[in-house]
Amino acid sequence: MDLLSLLDPASALIVVAGTFLATILRAGLDDFVVTARMVWRRGRKDFDPEPLRSELARLVQDVQSDGLLRLQPHQFDDLAFDDAAQRMLKARSIEAFERRLDYHKAQRLSATRKAVATLHNAAENAPTFGLAGTLIALSQLPSDNSAAGMNAALAAAVLTTLYGLLLSHLILHPVAEAVKRASDYEEQARTELQRWAHDHFEDAKASRPRLEAVVPLHASEKISAFTLATPTNPDRAPQEEDATA
Repeated sequence: MDLLSLLDPASALIVVAGTFLATILRAGLDDFVVTARMVWRRGRKDFDPEPLRSELARLVQDVQSDGLLRLQPHQFDDLAFDDAAQRMLKARSIEAFERRLDYHKAQRLSATRKAVATLHNAAENAPTFGLAGTLIALSQLPSDNSAAGMNAALAAAVLTTLYGLLLSHLILHPVAEAVKRASDYEEQARTELQRWAHDHFEDAKASRPRLEAVVPLHASEKISAFTLATPTNPDRAPQEEDATA
């Protein structure tokens, strides 16, 4: 079998371009862009929770030892946890940290749903444009019934149908399921990390009653500095009274 005979750039272009164009028109350009980003992200690397666990452990340790009032900024390589840590530092509140993580989780799940739906949509469109390519190829049958022209047109008609089926069942449907599996694994790992941090934050709150105070650190330090800088003279009041008398 000559595999090179299965290569037809024109037929492949009809199927692939038609599938993508129909998908954009049905799903919308925004969902198509989200899908492309999700596929690119999943294709680069899988989610690894271990580096994030180490960074989160340092944050939990600092909260347990210093409390929220003296907590210093923490940098995370992960966008969601970095944003949540900044919110916690700004609000001096653990609830702000958890709410921000929940927000990013909702955004990720929404993007995953859009990507999976768009990929399945594209998979449904691919065989349709394989059939469209077949009709286009058959329309090119030579009027003189020459053998060479007939063979070329029939070959293109068969190949476009084949390309549509392969694109649908060997690429688009499997990629959609791969994106979903990767998302499920990532969300499970992130949920375990968030639950672990929540338990340790609760322990820290129990040991530090004022852990959730929202008074800014710089304000309390200014008050303390002003108190220390102001001299106290117990004899001043009597002296002023005698001078008045």
